[in-house]
Amino acid sequence: MADNIIIRVQSPDGMKKIPSTKRETAAAFLKKVAKEFGFNSNGFSIYLNRNKTGEILSQNKTLSLLKIKHGDMLFLFPSGSSGSSGEVMDTVQEDEIDQYLAKQDGKIYRNRDPQLCRHGALGKCVHCVPLEPFDEDYLNHLDPPVKHMSFHAYIRKLTGGADKGKFAALENISCKIKSGCEGHPPWPEGICTKCQPSAITLNRQKYRHVDNIMFENHTIADRFLDFWRKTGSQRMGYLYGRYTEHKDIPLGIRAEVAAIYEPPQNATQNSLELLEDPKAAAVEEIAAKLGLCKVGWIFTDLLSEDTRIGTVRYSRNKDSYYLSAEECITAGYFQNQQPNPCRLSREGHFGSKFVTVVATGGPDNQVHFEGYQVSNQCMALVRDECLLPCRDAPELGYAKESSPEQYVPDVFYKDKDKFGNDVTFLARPLPVEYLIIDITTTFPKDPQYTFSSTQRFPIENRDVLGETQDFHSLATYLSQCTSTVFLDIVSDFHLLLFLVTNEVMPLRDSIGLLLDAVKTSNEDLAQTWKKSEQWATIEQLCSKSPSIKEGTVSKPHVELDLCCTLMHVLCHPVLSRYTCPAVKVPVATPLHPALTLSRPTLNSPMTSPCGDQLRDLDALFFHPTS
Repeated sequence: MADNIIIRVQSPDGMKKIPSTKRETAAAFLKKVAKEFGFNSNGFSIYLNRNKTGEILSQNKTLSLLKIKHGDMLFLFPSGSSGSSGEVMDTVQEDEIDQYLAKQDGKIYRNRDPQLCRHGALGKCVHCVPLEPFDEDYLNHLDPPVKHMSFHAYIRKLTGGADKGKFAALENISCKIKSGCEGHPPWPEGICTKCQPSAITLNRQKYRHVDNIMFENHTIADRFLDFWRKTGSQRMGYLYGRYTEHKDIPLGIRAEVAAIYEPPQNATQNSLELLEDPKAAAVEEIAAKLGLCKVGWIFTDLLSEDTRIGTVRYSRNKDSYYLSAEECITAGYFQNQQPNPCRLSREGHFGSKFVTVVATGGPDNQVHFEGYQVSNQCMALVRDECLLPCRDAPELGYAKESSPEQYVPDVFYKDKDKFGNDVTFLARPLPVEYLIIDITTTFPKDPQYTFSSTQRFPIENRDVLGETQDFHSLATYLSQCTSTVFLDIVSDFHLLLFLVTNEVMPLRDSIGLLLDAVKTSNEDLAQTWKKSEQWATIEQLCSKSPSIKEGTVSKPHVELDLCCTLMHVLCHPVLSRYTCPAVKVPVATPLHPALTLSRPTLNSPMTSPCGDQLRDLDALFFHPTS
């Protein structure tokens, strides 16, 4: 009996007492620990000290030889986890703006108050000492008041004080049952406090990851709104830009929008449906080479009030909603796709900088742009599929109930009853105001231009308007450009996207130099690329592009003109290497909204002066040999 001992094992989930004996081997003891904590044999490590020294290995030595006595405390760390909740993950590559702000002082410096300060010019007192960036009284007295401190100010608040953030941790919320619990059958047959996710009480988030959204110029937004003006249907697009410092708020971050990409979508006056986008990877690649990234998404919710004076209906307000539950879920989905890299989180990411912009009617019945994000709690509920919209009330969400297929933790929110008392309610239903963070959206007094072209190349995926991206559109665009500076001509996001993604002559592998020229505004690099064979090919295709006016050219003649153009490409000494991809799309893609070209058939009554060459084209491109 004297050999029986009890060893205490401390883990991140709590402490447990493990019965053992002095003569028990370390290997047998570790198997007991693994069974008690629900780990496999390689899923954890045990140390004699809290600082991860004196590791106990699986060996045949007895506990007495390892100098482990009755009542000793050992420390268990799961594999891959940090020993301290506040330990920094140095392997995480944070965004450039985060690295920059982390090095800044961030304090709010104040001048000496001539009435309250009684000290010399070099002294400091409570009336002029610098304030911390998270000082709530200072933020509340700004004009306008700031309800949410910046994310880096929040980090300074966590890592400040005497302990310097030793025990600070940024934990991502999880609504799923923890895996690896072997003490009971899996859900729905069993669950325990160790694997059960905690209940969630929704709170208004005190910080935000982005403090301001700024469009570089009005043209970006105006071109986006053109679709609604011409069709009456709503529109959605992705915002591409960069993150910079927002100096109006201590340690603030601004999302600057340089371009809007409109993916394939089905739109009506009351709905939007996103379609699969085959160009998504190419858009991300182009944006990265231009020094841009996807910073958010924008959608319209506009309804004309009076078409004579150009007013729109003011529908989103305190009496209805600012974001519907369905829009909050969509925003949470996008934010989960674009996580924010963070060294203070064990997972290497925390929250998101992805923003939501709504183009809707304002109090003055003019178009306003309102910016939002959803909270980290909303992101977790959306990620783990715990949040649903209400069919008949767009301003209300609904927390799912547990089912045999999924366990859903209880979700609560606090509100005041009719007597003014704080009361906790179950989030069935849930006001979505608890999930929303508002962000100021602005336009600069002095417009900025990442893309300096003054002409407008057609925007992608607007075929319903008759605006198509093809070489006829490119020829028209080039003919209308009055600038003699080549960089200004090609500095258009939608034009660059067309040059890379068109199927006639994609320049994905050879446009890098031009993208560098646009990124750095270097006319010399642009001129160097202009002299390349690729641009000569583009100019040749544009020069042979038929000039079509609706009702003046018959369809067979258009097909004939196209065939002759292709034959010219085949015979050109420079263009001959690009012949194979040069035929596939123009023959199957409309050259004009009023005309739809089909594949040329050899039995057509149309007579062609090309003769056998047309048959050769058909055999080469439509019946390829291996």
